Amino acid sequence: MSDRPSLALVNSGDKHVPELEGRKKLSSKAVWSIALLALGACATSKPPYVVGAAGPWKQGYGLQNLQGIDLAIEEINKAGGIDGHQLRVIPRDDDGDGPTAAKIARDFVSMGSISAVIGHVNSSGMLSAAPVYDGQLAAVATSATSPDLSGISSWVFRIISSDSLNGIALANFASRSGLRTPATVAVLYENNTYGRGLADSFRRSFHGEILSLDPINADMASAEPYISYLKTRKPKIVFVAGRVASGLKILQEAKRQGFNATFVGGDGWQGILADTALSEGTYIGMSFTAEDPTPAARAFVAAFRKKFNTDPDAHAALAYDATRLIAQALKAKGPDRRAIRDYLHSLNRESAYQGLTGPAFFEDTGDPVGMRFRVLRAHDGLLTLAEAK
Repeated sequence: MSDRPSLALVNSGDKHVPELEGRKKLSSKAVWSIALLALGACATSKPPYVVGAAGPWKQGYGLQNLQGIDLAIEEINKAGGIDGHQLRVIPRDDDGDGPTAAKIARDFVSMGSISAVIGHVNSSGMLSAAPVYDGQLAAVATSATSPDLSGISSWVFRIISSDSLNGIALANFASRSGLRTPATVAVLYENNTYGRGLADSFRRSFHGEILSLDPINADMASAEPYISYLKTRKPKIVFVAGRVASGLKILQEAKRQGFNATFVGGDGWQGILADTALSEGTYIGMSFTAEDPTPAARAFVAAFRKKFNTDPDAHAALAYDATRLIAQALKAKGPDRRAIRDYLHSLNRESAYQGLTGPAFFEDTGDPVGMRFRVLRAHDGLLTLAEAK
């Protein structure tokens, strides 16, 4: 049958096809049978479900987010996918930049195959992307904590609690720490969306005397002026609303000058644990720790360590939870965008995704209900639940 189609038309990537076609013991009937089987497999396989993901992947906290997403998708697909549909992700790096995040959001909205978005990771990116997603595509932010996100769009959710709540928890801890003596605190904050929001919430909720409230540059060359000034004010507690780079410079300079105040940071400080000596004795508020003893957390940490040869922090856990939450929505409603948005709004305590960072369901504002936020103490490179002293 000289005019039969080549098997290469079914699997053009198979380098052995020409050899198969040349073998006399493979009859034309057998070749047709192989071709029909291959075509049948393609016809009956279910198309993948596709989600977008956006964040500053080159940053340490962004990479942890991306790795959490990667692990969740790998586990879902190894278990058979979502009712037989493999889950695929299109990751885009927004550099934590508002205009870049908005452009990526427009791209995601225009791609009909994308059913939902994991992210964005930080507040500035999510604040810029939210108006683009509104009415178009559901997005579940991972570690975007700005209070300005609350109620910004009925299509935007977040898996982490707002800084308005996190700041209260940190302020209450710091206030209790000064019960036996007057509580005095100095506040340093990065002059960005994250720093300003967290510092403002802390300031309004702290029960004690605030000696100073000063902005800092996220990329400052040295913390020497700040520590020199704080030594003259002599606060018992220094609260820093910032991220790792500025935090390490502050702690390093405090150690150099022999300034021994108690340092407290928000979830942006998780990465300072990489420097065991500088982070010793600091207090950090966050949603998850790799030392969490629960069975689900132990399994997650073990899988993360095996895949990435490092410990997960709260950023990884939050992104893992956001991914599995969206997978739960896809399983319940399929890839329809509006159905996914409506499903996320319909969740309650009974139907919530039971995540590593708490049960995931939402207020009308898109803020999570019941998510955990705890203050932990750094000791020997590990984090343990802190008690106010």
